[in-house]
Amino acid sequence: MNTKYSDLINQTYYFPQEEFKLNKDNLLFHNIDLMKLVEQYGTPLKFTYLPQISENINKAKAWFRKSMEKNKYDAKYYYCYCTKSSHFEYIMNEAFKNNIHIETSSAFDVNIVENLLENGKINKSTYVICNGFKRDEYISNIARLINNGHKNTIPIIDNYEELDLLQAEIKGKFKIGIRIAAEEEPKFEFYTSRLGIGYKNIVSFYKKQIQENDKLELKMLHFFINTGINDTSYYWNELVKCIKVYIALKKECPTLDGLNIGGGFPIKNSLAFEYDYQYMIDEIINQIKIACDEAEVDVPNIFTEFGSFTVGESGGAIYQILYQKQQNDREKWNMIDSSFITTLPDTWAINKRFIMLAINRWNDTYERVLLGGLTCDSDDYYNSEQNMNAIYLPKYNKEKPLYIGFFNTGAYQETIGGYGGLHHCLIPQPKHILIDRDENGILATEVFSEQQTSDDVLKILGYKKKL
Repeated sequence: MNTKYSDLINQTYYFPQEEFKLNKDNLLFHNIDLMKLVEQYGTPLKFTYLPQISENINKAKAWFRKSMEKNKYDAKYYYCYCTKSSHFEYIMNEAFKNNIHIETSSAFDVNIVENLLENGKINKSTYVICNGFKRDEYISNIARLINNGHKNTIPIIDNYEELDLLQAEIKGKFKIGIRIAAEEEPKFEFYTSRLGIGYKNIVSFYKKQIQENDKLELKMLHFFINTGINDTSYYWNELVKCIKVYIALKKECPTLDGLNIGGGFPIKNSLAFEYDYQYMIDEIINQIKIACDEAEVDVPNIFTEFGSFTVGESGGAIYQILYQKQQNDREKWNMIDSSFITTLPDTWAINKRFIMLAINRWNDTYERVLLGGLTCDSDDYYNSEQNMNAIYLPKYNKEKPLYIGFFNTGAYQETIGGYGGLHHCLIPQPKHILIDRDENGILATEVFSEQQTSDDVLKILGYKKKL
């Protein structure tokens, strides 16, 4: 009988896969022996595999290059990194090895841009796309960046008032973009995105407030769909509407030469994940090309703002199963040595699912379980996989420690969970390590941050030590 955990995975998925394979009964991730990491650093443990960031960036660049060549698309492609996915310096250092550009969403992002400029990670030719609702400090920081000579900074106008606020602080002529307020899917509780300006109002907005203004140069139309770039009638319908607006605006505005299609590339969230990136890019480029040719306008340069796609597949978390609780005749709870609420907040906040696999004991028999976190909150659990309504793991055995890994967790989790701060029930932040390879492919690891201590937490809470 096929009763081993390895049998279950092999029967359910195509396995091994590009990033996952076995060494006897232990899991390897990009040829990293995860049990060795556990033995060296303990658990709970977060890690970032830095080479995956560059790999994904260069994959996307190659897909767009191939598609533009195939469609005889005579314009450029600019890969921008969406900083809100992960602001950490080690992420930026890896990403900006690859001649890319940057998208910001709040005031402090501009301080990061200035630090990157100061340290030579980016330069004056790097595009800085400033998104988001802008007030006070964000406006001032954008103005400072432009006034200091970074002319490839493009604030994306989110509402009518922002133009006046920017002009009041920026000296001389500067570039701008306009964000389209896309219509949401029918399942949403509202019809139109809160971000941007409505489709029907953009051309008239340009004519009234930009066209005769010698201080402004419109360079970009920005388009983003909350649900991402997917092969659905909803996405294609919104893209076509966006292209029509671009063409209408281009006929009025000769300086307009950029179309920003935002982010939204999905990342692998299951061993059964399938997504044809090249097909989607081919179709996007093809539709833009056909529409522009028919309208006899030049095709735009394409900008993207990939965040999760850039960093998501670089991250992972490893936990130990501490104990098993049999709560009734059907439900077994495997308790992890951390909390989902604090370390993987998307699992309870938006019910997001990541790839979850046992790290060791693949040759043992398996059982159905629920996973519980350490907090006393009823929402601190993980109960199903992306394509199954259950979780299966090697059977709990007090004498044989079991470790599990969650993979492709590199986007948003650290910042949503509150890196370095307080966490629910004062569960400490886990140790975080960085994994890299040298030019010979030799692995190197280093500790980015140690696990929080009680002193760290009490200091944040205002407790003072007695002298």
